[in-house]
Amino acid sequence: MDVCAFAGVAPRGPARTPVIDEQWRDDRPCVEPERPRRRTVAVPVESFDEYRRLFGGFEGPGLLAYAVASFFEQGGRRAYIARIVHEYGNPLDNAGGVAHGDVPGAGANDSPFRLRARDEGIWGNGLRAALNFTTRPLIFENRASDSLTVSDDEELPAGTLLRLTINDAERVLRIIANITRRERERSAGFVRVAVFDHPLPDEVEIKSAELVEGVLSIDDGDGRTERHERLGFSSLHPRWMATALCYESYLVYPDSGWSGGEMTPNDPKLPPGQWSAPFEGGEDRNPDITPDDFFDSAWTFGDDEPGNGVYALTQISDLSLLVAPDLYSPAPPAPLENIVDPVSLAGPDFGPCFDLPETEEQAAQQVDLKGLRLDPTLTIERNEIIRLQRKLVDFAEASRSFIVLLDVPPGLNQRQILNWRVNFNSDFAAAYHPWLQTRGLQTQGLQTRGLQTQGLQTQGLQISRGDDRRDALIHLPPSAVAAGIIARQEVAFGVPHGPANALANEVIDVDDRVAPARHDELHTQGVNVYLRERDGIRLTAARTLSLDPAFRQLSVRRLMTMISRALYQQMQWIVFEPNHPALRAELRLVLRGYLRRLFQLGAFRGATEEQAFFVRCDETNNPPFVTDAGRLIAEIGVAPSEPLEFIVLRLAREGDGMLVLQEK
Repeated sequence: MDVCAFAGVAPRGPARTPVIDEQWRDDRPCVEPERPRRRTVAVPVESFDEYRRLFGGFEGPGLLAYAVASFFEQGGRRAYIARIVHEYGNPLDNAGGVAHGDVPGAGANDSPFRLRARDEGIWGNGLRAALNFTTRPLIFENRASDSLTVSDDEELPAGTLLRLTINDAERVLRIIANITRRERERSAGFVRVAVFDHPLPDEVEIKSAELVEGVLSIDDGDGRTERHERLGFSSLHPRWMATALCYESYLVYPDSGWSGGEMTPNDPKLPPGQWSAPFEGGEDRNPDITPDDFFDSAWTFGDDEPGNGVYALTQISDLSLLVAPDLYSPAPPAPLENIVDPVSLAGPDFGPCFDLPETEEQAAQQVDLKGLRLDPTLTIERNEIIRLQRKLVDFAEASRSFIVLLDVPPGLNQRQILNWRVNFNSDFAAAYHPWLQTRGLQTQGLQTRGLQTQGLQTQGLQISRGDDRRDALIHLPPSAVAAGIIARQEVAFGVPHGPANALANEVIDVDDRVAPARHDELHTQGVNVYLRERDGIRLTAARTLSLDPAFRQLSVRRLMTMISRALYQQMQWIVFEPNHPALRAELRLVLRGYLRRLFQLGAFRGATEEQAFFVRCDETNNPPFVTDAGRLIAEIGVAPSEPLEFIVLRLAREGDGMLVLQEK
């Protein structure tokens, strides 16, 4: 119940992944250009380091990285990430923005050994790759111009690349096209005959043979490296290079120009591999993203496959929270501060003139998320924000398995906040106010040269850049912090414990310091408020946006979701049992045992079990016409306990010097 999903904009990460089904060849699922691709995929991560390895750090636009980092800082332990990219409408445009490069040392007919970045973005322009070769001697018993005979226990699959030494010192390369198993002619046992893809001249004598395998090294220039070993050079090989990269690499895909057949080293001497030039063609297309990319108009509930946008989360069984920090961009990036100090050799003494050393170049301003720009202070655009948030709420209500956490749009006054609130009535949604200020990076949203991210510290969220370490305040959606607080509180105390009255870690200030009178009004309307107090920033409440008093507490809604989820998963055994009174008695026993445990943990009201819950599964709700139809009905009633949020006492000193204490 502490698992949260985040949907937003990232500089890199899984997107537009090929769909694997029986219609397509699954030995190379990533190379067919016409193969259907899923624009959005949900990827689980269990730390911010794992998130950064897959999706990049703070160098990209948007607030996704800060939201995920804050979730783990508050105590979250598992999250799903859905990277949002733009839908261009045709496969050719969707495939754009991906870096590519040619690796020296091998090729396939007229096609170079080309690799493509795993996903779009300028991050791919830092990729490099090198192909090396390993060899081991192959002992053969007999030889011919078109084959070698080896022992039956020799590991030699079809598609293996051989380097043959012929005559005195000449070397040639051959691929084993076929393996046949035969009985020995003059002794017991079997041999294997490896047939070449094309024969040698008849006058050539094979002196020795070596088995050749590839080793592909990949470096993205930002600390991520891969090494793929024992690679084959033919599609017949069990570790054909294209297949291995499709399933094993996180950085590159094979190019379709060579992945369908075989590849041959350029030089039979197999010299040490050289690093390729940096890839090129990668492009950040984040400004093209629009709010509609968070959804999928072609998908409906009941489809066999998940959709795109947030609908990629539909088949995740352990999801219980949803945050979309980049659903819209309320403001452009703040102007950059010049952090590069000018170089000067001025001093009190004269000296010889010489050229100044080369100075570090100021980072360029990151591209703006113009396609997501919506200004909450403008009525028309605020209505558009409400429309988008209501689509998230509708998604949560249709799923009925998770809570969507909403942010009150920033920059609104009290009346505008209350007008925003009246647009929602759902116990599967919760709202948070105000936006929070956390430590970020002066280089957040920059495309820097030589950015050193190996010194990442998740507690301080700092990245060293040369000798400069400048912090900047980042305005963070409050829902991301709330998701981490919910996870932390429920892991520590259980789902029935209301995730409120908790301090937010690594949060410096609030964008809007809510006065007590405003807080009281927002609290009664179900808006959960962060207050700045002496010991930090505190989340004061945990309510839903439901107008039904029975589900006004977030803990109550989540408790009912947990019970429904647990019963659905644990009660599957009754499907295979005969429907008779003994089954109903056993079912009552099992359900009472589960609810009794929750009662003992304080999840329900009442002094006795009879006051806390009931289970009805007998002849009263299972009459003959129900059982004759093969149905079994069990009714469960519970009285969830509501957490005591707070009782407000106001202590005031009047003008005459008297102290007055009153309840509010």
